[in-house]
Amino acid sequence: MNDRSHLTIKFGVGVAGIVVAALAHAQSSVTLYGVADAGLLYTSRTAGGGAHQLSMIDGGMSGSHFGLKGAEDLGGGLKAIMTLESGISMANGGFANSNGNLFGRQAWVGLTGGFGTVLTGLQYSPFVLSLIGTEPRNVSYFGSGAPLYVGNVLDTGLFNPNAISYTSPVIGGLQGSAMLALGGKPGDFQAGRQYSARLKYDMGGFTLDAAVYSGNAGGTTAMTPVPSAVEFTGRTIGAGYTIGNLTAKAVFVNYKVAGSFDNRVFGGGFDYALTPALNANAGAWYTSDGNDTANHSIMTAAGVDYSLSKRTLLYGQVAYVKNHGKMNTGLSLNGALFASEGSTVGATVGIRHTF
Repeated sequence: MNDRSHLTIKFGVGVAGIVVAALAHAQSSVTLYGVADAGLLYTSRTAGGGAHQLSMIDGGMSGSHFGLKGAEDLGGGLKAIMTLESGISMANGGFANSNGNLFGRQAWVGLTGGFGTVLTGLQYSPFVLSLIGTEPRNVSYFGSGAPLYVGNVLDTGLFNPNAISYTSPVIGGLQGSAMLALGGKPGDFQAGRQYSARLKYDMGGFTLDAAVYSGNAGGTTAMTPVPSAVEFTGRTIGAGYTIGNLTAKAVFVNYKVAGSFDNRVFGGGFDYALTPALNANAGAWYTSDGNDTANHSIMTAAGVDYSLSKRTLLYGQVAYVKNHGKMNTGLSLNGALFASEGSTVGATVGIRHTF
């Protein structure tokens, strides 16, 4: 073999090495994921004060949805990421648990690396993510802070279109995030404008989480199938502690809607893994209208779930709410979002599969 052949082989090996390295840096993946959740709901009274009801509902524990997650390694610890997520009703196959659009839950693209994460597009607000983190019953759609949130401000702050957000890396247990949603229209930049910020501390099983939110009426956020432009300000602070199989959480939330109520919510509860397959949780929430304390409610709830596999579980939940004055706190995000003055008892049983 002559010198030219040796040079050719070495050159070819070198080029192949560069190509393999480049492909390694540019590795990408797309993952299909989702939740299918359906159950039966019973309430002793309907929102209008009528007789009891029994109905099939979508999302007795969590909203049914599916989505795509994508990531591409750009090298140097930098990744491009994206998510498209659509809500769906297990009852009729239509859109649900979102703002009514095809990918009405999440539709964003961004970059993540050592500097933190930047996202652009339809996304959850830091305020909502803080409430999820401090929810004692794992944000169950029945008997938790979830129906309280939607009952107060609908989808506002939950699904934020035209949003840009930044989340810092974790430094000494601290992590911060901020979001600005550009919901304006020509000649009125403030219409539909939404912003939110969050600061979280997590160390040794203890978590402290606080967030704020402010949103204006109008703009493009009012044009979605389920309008998400209720003009309100939100404040929350919560804490949690995990020891062994037990996690306890407490939270305060303030929903102040312009020209309407000023609800203060005090909540707390626990989640306990009895066995690897059997889990139990319970919580209580007291809501009072700061503008008129005669309007108040107390809601309590408890639930158990049993895992048939890593992806499929059966669940059962019970809850009680008592409303005073004009307060209309309901038991379930789907099927019983509001309740009448007086006492209402409810229960759900269902099945949930994740993929």
